[in-house]
Amino acid sequence: MVKVSQTELIQGAIAGRAVSFPTDTVPALASKPEQAKLIFQLKQRPDSKPLILMGASIAELLSYTVYTSEELAVWRKLIDQYLPGALTLILPASPKVPAVINPTNSNTVGIRIPKHPVALEILKETGVLATSSANLSGNDALTTMEAINQEFPAVLVLEGADLSSKTKIASGLPSTIVCWQNQKWQILRQGSVTIKSLN
Repeated sequence: MVKVSQTELIQGAIAGRAVSFPTDTVPALASKPEQAKLIFQLKQRPDSKPLILMGASIAELLSYTVYTSEELAVWRKLIDQYLPGALTLILPASPKVPAVINPTNSNTVGIRIPKHPVALEILKETGVLATSSANLSGNDALTTMEAINQEFPAVLVLEGADLSSKTKIASGLPSTIVCWQNQKWQILRQGSVTIKSLN
């Protein structure tokens, strides 16, 4: 049982530990991008299921992608409307993305900014983190810090006292996923966000 304060969790993530904290969808299991193998091992997750990068600012996240000015102008329409929020964008990956994030397709990377005060406070301090839902692969996402603490005893889990009422804005639903392919958007998973117009 490793329940820690927000400061301890941030220090642990920076030091290379796997951590868990609430987001606006379901709680995240996270690590520094170069330590992402930890998440695959903890979740018993197949290599064919990539992780996403979560950050506090779009500038940080875009440094993990490649794009033209024309593409960025199109991306900005979704970014400005839905982020921070429950939308994951799958974009062309830059060489900065560690191969372990997406072992079977290093050409793309998913990015998201959560709309959750605790998650944003943590990400501002840690920088971009590799993330996934907190659950064993194939199982339902765990939705409380207590359940995550029991399932993953080696993971640094944010102590309940740090959460107070801030976690109530979590939807319990996964993010909507859209992919930029052939110069247009495609919806890969319909989640909490309903997008009216893509292209």
